Formats: sequence, structure tokens, C-alpha cells
Amino acid sequence: MPIQAKCPICRKLATHGETSFPFCSTRCQEIDLGKWAEEEYRIPGPTLEDFPGRVEEDPDDEARNR
Repeated sequence: MPIQAKCPICRKLATHGETSFPFCSTRCQEIDLGKWAEEEYRIPGPTLEDFPGRVEEDPDDEARNR
């Protein structure tokens, strides 16, 4: 019997071995990718505010100083 899991987007059964697994379809795969791109998902961890004294570098600053 093939391994099956519920699609994390629509909760339909997805079968291991299919190209879209663990999603049930390419559509659900793309919905998930869109959520990552729109920053709807976040991985917990430190933010820049957690690093006192750190300054974000502007890549244009180096070009201006030449």
C-alpha cells in the first residue's frame, strides 16, 4: 500500500511518489510557494533588533564611495 498523507493546503490525500508530494496537486504546491513568497510563513529566530550595534549595509553606499 502506498504511503499517503493529507495535503497541507487542502487536506486531500496525497500519495508518496507523485511529483507534487506532500501536496495533492501542483496547484496546492504553488499556493504554498506563494505563501512563503508573501511572508505568510515565518521561521522563528532572532531579528536584527536582537543584535545591538549591527548596522545594515546599503550596497549602494559602496558604489557611491568609489
